[in-house]
Parts: sequence; C-alpha cells; structure tokens
Amino acid sequence: MPLGEYKLNSQDTILTEEILSQLEEKGVSKEAALSQIETFKRGIPYAELVRPCTLGDGIENIDKEAEKYSSLYEIEARSKKIIKFVPASGAASRMFKELLAVSERDSKINKEKLSRAGDSESEAFLRFIDNIENFVFFEELKSVMEEDGLSIDQHLEEAIYHDIAGYTLGSSGLNYANLPKGIIKFHNYDEGARTAFEEHLVEAAEYSKDGEGLSRVHFTVSPEHLDRVKELLDRKMADYEKDGIQFETTYSIQKPSTDTIAVDMENRPFVDNEGMVVLRPGGHGALIENLNELDCDVVFIKNIDNVVPDHLKEETCLYKKALGGYLLNLQSKIFGYLKKLDARQTDKEFLQDAANFLNEELAIDLPSDFGDFSIDEKLGYLRVKLDRPLRVCGVVKNVGEPGGGPFWVRGSDGSLSQQIVESAQVNLDSGEQKSIWESSTHFNPVDIVCGLKNYKGAPFDLRKYVDPNMGFISHKSKDGRDLKALELPGLWNGAMADWNTLFIVVPLITFNPVKTIFDLLRPEHQPGE
Repeated sequence: MPLGEYKLNSQDTILTEEILSQLEEKGVSKEAALSQIETFKRGIPYAELVRPCTLGDGIENIDKEAEKYSSLYEIEARSKKIIKFVPASGAASRMFKELLAVSERDSKINKEKLSRAGDSESEAFLRFIDNIENFVFFEELKSVMEEDGLSIDQHLEEAIYHDIAGYTLGSSGLNYANLPKGIIKFHNYDEGARTAFEEHLVEAAEYSKDGEGLSRVHFTVSPEHLDRVKELLDRKMADYEKDGIQFETTYSIQKPSTDTIAVDMENRPFVDNEGMVVLRPGGHGALIENLNELDCDVVFIKNIDNVVPDHLKEETCLYKKALGGYLLNLQSKIFGYLKKLDARQTDKEFLQDAANFLNEELAIDLPSDFGDFSIDEKLGYLRVKLDRPLRVCGVVKNVGEPGGGPFWVRGSDGSLSQQIVESAQVNLDSGEQKSIWESSTHFNPVDIVCGLKNYKGAPFDLRKYVDPNMGFISHKSKDGRDLKALELPGLWNGAMADWNTLFIVVPLITFNPVKTIFDLLRPEHQPGE
C-alpha cells in the first residue's frame, strides 16, 4: 500500500481506511484499537510485589467454620439466583502434545523406535501406551478401531503404535486432538464414563441451585465446538436431573470484538501478506464481557478441567458452599454500611467503624493521611471502596503447579491491595521481586465466588473495574515477520483488579486439574474403592 494512502490520526498512529473498515467488520472499535496501540507504545509495567499473602496476612483459614458458612449459604441460596461459570474453551490438543509431536514426526511408530529415540516426547508416548488400559476412553478406542477391522490388542502385542495414535487423536477415531478438553472422558462409573462437562453438572447440582432446585451452569466455548457441546449436554442432562434438580445450561463464546490488534516492531498495525490487519484473541480476560452479561446474584468460577469423581466431591462441595457463605455474610455487612451512607447515618462512630471494617475485614490499606480527610472526603472514599464487586478466592498450598498466586501489590497510587498475580507480570530479573515471587506459600486454583450486584440489586458494570496495566505483551511472528501481540488483563488477574478481594485457604484435594493426559492417572482421577 503506498505511503500516501496512510492517514495519521490525532494520536499519531498510522491507520488506513481499509484497516478501519476491517476493524469495524470484526466489531473492534477504533477507540479500542487506538488504546491498544498506545499500550504497545507505552509498554505494560510489571506488578510491584510487596510480599506474598500468607495465613494471617491476607489469607484466612475458615476450616473450623466451614460447616457454619456452608449452612448459611444453603439458607441464603434459596432466594438467590446463582450461576456456575465455567471457561471451557480450552483445546484438548494441549493434553496430548507429546503424542501429537511423535505422530507428526514419525509415520511409523513402534516401541523399538521410541525406545531408541529416548527423547521426552518418545518417553511420554511409551508411558501413554503402558497405561492405555487405565484411561476411561480405552474401551471406546478399542471399539472404533474394531469397526475398521483393527485390533488394539494385536497392535499392543506387536508393539506397533501408529494406528493407536491415529485413532486416539485423529478424525477417523476419537478425534481428541480436535475437541475441547471438556468433551474428553475423564472418569468411569458403573453406569458409564463421564466427560468434564458432565462432572461440572453433577457438582453444580450441589451448590449452584436455588430454592426451586434449579441449577444454572454457564459454559464459555469455542464457536466451532458450540453445537457439539450443546448436543452432548442436551443428551446427557436428564441422567443427572435427580432428587428434584433441574439444570439450566447456557453458553457464550468469546466475543470477536474483544480481539486485540497486533502491531509490528514500530507499533504500527500489522498487515499480513494478504492485506488483512491481524487481530488475535484477547485471552481469557476477554471473558469479563461474558461474565458481565450474566444476570445473577452469585457466580462460582471454576476451570473446566478441575473436577473429581463422585467419591471425592463431598469436601469440594463443602468448601464451595463455605466460600459462598463467607461471601454472602461479608456482602451483607458491606450492604449495611452502604445503606447507612445513603441514609446519612454517618456520625463519627460510623466513620471509625466503617474505616476499621475496610481495613480489618476487606484488607484495604487505608491512606496514611485518611485521618486528615474532610468528612465528605472520608464518606466518598468509603463509598468507592465499599460499592464495588466482591470476590472470595479459594487458595491452596503452593505445590509447584504453574499459575498465579496471592500477593500484596503496590498500585500506581502507592496503595496496597490483594491481587492474584501471574509470573509473566513479575520482573524476575529483579532479585528482590524474584525472591518475593518464590516465597509465595499459596496458589490460586481458580476457585472463585463472586458477588456481581450492588446493595440495591443492580448489576455492576464489571468493565469499569479492569486494570489495563495488568495485561501481557508477547512477541510472535507471521509471514516471516515479527509482531507484537496483546493479551488482555486475565479474568481473575487484572480484569478483577479493582474488586474487593479476599483469600481463603481451601484443602488441596479440591484442586485436581487435568493439564496433560497423564494427570488422569493420578489417584484422584481413578475410581474409588
């Protein structure tokens, strides 16, 4: 495109009418694109860690009160609209990455060849073969191979594995490399195997139900898998509607309008060899838009792959309800203060009491000069801090799993707040910051309960509480050229940065993610005695 066709806008950003037209077609506003380009120019600062949240300093233990909070939740939930929100767009291909690597490089896979190779992918493939009968999907795999006249037993006996890989991963068989993770069969029962989607229904029946027995579950899925997921759950739902429980399942996709513009190394919109501006998915932080559209009082957020068989659900569900009860109890106190603010019942005793509540129960670091504020300034500060979304996050002991953890973070205004922080947000080249990061005692397993409405029953606009400085800039390439990509602030990181946030320790048994196929071999995912 000739340089004369470029148009400089008021922010000195090179755009073209064609790019603007392409952005409009995708639903990405000019303002959003310009803001993202400015972010690339400015860069995203690292989070400033002050110290990790620890028991007694940002993390509370409610083990002795778990039953009390669980009972409170069960009573209060009868009159609440509750939804379980499950980000379920994750691709199963990540679970099988070693198997895929071997399949792509070798047209003929056998034990001798894998043993001779000795690399990590080959070792993982052999481990898969050695344990293949322990995976729930083994019988189905055996059947689909038999339909084509192939015997899996013979292939195993002869140590020839390429057909086994092909029928596990490819479209001629189970097609697991091309499905969402939630459709993979995780657990076995006498009545049949269950996928992760089904396990979420069973679990939701325990805590995301109202007084009428209606249990609501919302899944975010990839558009190409939406029909298949709906078909699965529509077919299976009746199997789990027992004891007066009915399910209401709803779905959404990550909005194309939340895609972010890619730029070249000079921070100009990246246009590919076909003349198309490159847009990239904004990451799971884009789901704040989906969450914002839910009409409910309480939302439980849990990842699609963090489920357990029935014999381990009791403790998981107890702590889910306990977190819910803790949130509703705290929310009731917050609403009480806000009602008094609106009624102008704000004498000196109220001001002191409310300030103590912020500091002691909401873990809000009051400004050092708060005592010097005028009455109106104090009231204004209290309202801003009280009248915002609330989340209670379960955390588990740090056992080395990848992901974020709870930290005290210093904001740009100098204040301290509790945040879930990912390693990419931390300057690990700084000895001090690295030391703080590595001293973390707890981990965030995405076990979150949210209050999304204010005390008048109106929903918060969650988009107003996002910290844009908690996103990520990464370097990629396309058409042989380098580009920079922007990932929006993560859903439970920067997208909820300005919420009231509390951390509660929960038992490690409540966290059982399936990141690789081998996680299904863990005792927690095997049948109980």
